Amino acid sequence: MPRPFAAVPPRLLRIFSDVHYGDPASRVRRLAQLRPLLDGVDHVVLNGDTLDTRPGRRPIYTAECRAAVETFFGEHSAATTYLTGNHDPDISPHHALDLAGGQVFVTHGDILWDNIVPWGRDAAPIGRRIAAGLAELTPAARATLAARFAVWRHVAASTPQRHQSEPRGLRYLLAFLADTLWPPLRTLRVLGAWRGEAPLAAALARAHRPRAKFVLLGHTHRPRAGRTVAGVTAINTGSFCAPLGGCVVDLAPGRLAVRCVVRRGGEFRAGRIVAEFPLAEADAFADKPA
Repeated sequence: MPRPFAAVPPRLLRIFSDVHYGDPASRVRRLAQLRPLLDGVDHVVLNGDTLDTRPGRRPIYTAECRAAVETFFGEHSAATTYLTGNHDPDISPHHALDLAGGQVFVTHGDILWDNIVPWGRDAAPIGRRIAAGLAELTPAARATLAARFAVWRHVAASTPQRHQSEPRGLRYLLAFLADTLWPPLRTLRVLGAWRGEAPLAAALARAHRPRAKFVLLGHTHRPRAGRTVAGVTAINTGSFCAPLGGCVVDLAPGRLAVRCVVRRGGEFRAGRIVAEFPLAEADAFADKPA
């Protein structure tokens, strides 16, 4: 079960995403490989797609992966908050998080697109189901982020795993390529999502978190940090999958730092700082999850 925030604000909060534990595409074969990322950290936020909890052909394996994740972070993290992603829509009741007095908004990122995965093979049916879910809402509810999250998570939870359920190596590879890279138009859709991500993140903040100066995302597996024309800095923590890798975001009083994740001796560690930003002092360093 997710642990709530401690009454005493943490001195170091670390955020990362897209571990995809249990998926052959993940470089995390053993959760113990993540242990160095937890050293000296007061609170960890896992920003979606920690594993795949959707219905699949191997429900026992899915349950084993989920139990392993909960046990590992329960034993090795001082405190952990799970946020949902499109692959683990039921891992937590929390879909977003406001930090540093509202200066930092954290969410997985699939909410940016009305079909969750615009590059994916399931994009069209997912888009139709999301549109149907939104149509059932009143106009006032449709404008709220909470109601939209409910629709997105309901659709994600009923979208079955595809190549993620395949245990055999060659078949997995062929299914992965078919789901993500074929036909070639799908690659163009990936590039389009990468280009559009930051402006969409800024628009999300403008509509629902106007005080936010930073939006922290995962989902697209492309680590980056950049300031948008709207003045919001969009940061994507990438993933633990090849080929692009990932990063962590560290929040301490008065600062936000982006650090690359490096693999040494089979373990994942926080490497050099690639971007750093000041934060205004806030009364409460960590706020309530949304």
